[in-house]
Formats: sequence, C-alpha cells, structure tokens
Amino acid sequence: MSLSASTAESMPLIPAGSVLGMIPLQAAQHAHKAVKQEKAQAASGKYTPKYFNAHRCETLRALCQTIIPADAECGGAIEAGAPEFIDLLTSENEEYQARLGGGLIWLDATCQQRFAKAYLDASPDQQTEILDLISHRRNEEAESTLRTGIQFFSFLRNLTTDGFFTSEIGIKYL
Repeated sequence: MSLSASTAESMPLIPAGSVLGMIPLQAAQHAHKAVKQEKAQAASGKYTPKYFNAHRCETLRALCQTIIPADAECGGAIEAGAPEFIDLLTSENEEYQARLGGGLIWLDATCQQRFAKAYLDASPDQQTEILDLISHRRNEEAESTLRTGIQFFSFLRNLTTDGFFTSEIGIKYL
C-alpha cells in the first residue's frame, strides 16, 4: 500500500529507532482505526474479539494492563486499546495465533501446575511470581521449562508496546 503525500504528512511521527519493533506504523494505524470503527458501529460500543475466547481475552487484558498500566498522567494499554489491537492482528496472522494462543495456554497450564489454578484465578502474588519468571530471559538457564513462557511474554510485551505507542493515547504520550 502506498501513501499519498498528504496522507503521509498527516500521520503522526514516531521517532526513528522507535518502540515499533513488530508492526509497521501504517498497519498499526489501520488496526486501531478498524477497532475504533467497530466500537462506534456496535450497539454495545464494544469490540467483539476475533480470535481469543472470553477467558483468553480477559487474560490478555490483564497481561497488557500489567505491561503498561495507567497512571495519573496517561492511560495504559487497556485505555489505548492494545488488547483489541492484538486480538485483531492475531486473528489474521497464523504465527501470532501459535505464539500468543499457545503462550496463553502455556501460562494457564503452568499456573495450574504451580498454584492449582489458572492465571486469572491466581492471587496477585502468584501472578507476580510467574510473570517475574517469564519476564527475564536469564531465568531459562535455571529452569528450561520456562522457555516457551519467556518467548511468549517477550512477544506479548512487544505487541503491547506497539499497540500502545501507535494509539492516540500513546502518540500523545510521546
């Protein structure tokens, strides 16, 4: 897809070497626009998930909120629409489906093994414990069973960051 000069000039600028590690800016903006249009057209004003089931959507939302929480100055990943952005992109990309869908299954299965409950049902301390393990690549050396979780969380963190910083909230924050 090519942009006209006027379209390119009206697009927000993301600094060179930006946070966009995964998604080209045009594709990200297209995804945000599609989510926004769907919400505007829906009677409920809500986005209907395209790939993840209800449980996995809630888990995704919780993880995105943990990755970029709202603060007094700015909304976080939830307010920026990162979970919807990720769901829409995942619905159209088999690699994302395998990595994110598989990662969410891994997360719940690992929490089930460690805590006898799924991630969302785990206590805040248990959720922190598992996220502390999968948020650092060095933990794989001590516990090789974490590799899938570490790869999943790294991928999700990158998508959440891209979803946030390409949203209206994220662009204003920049």
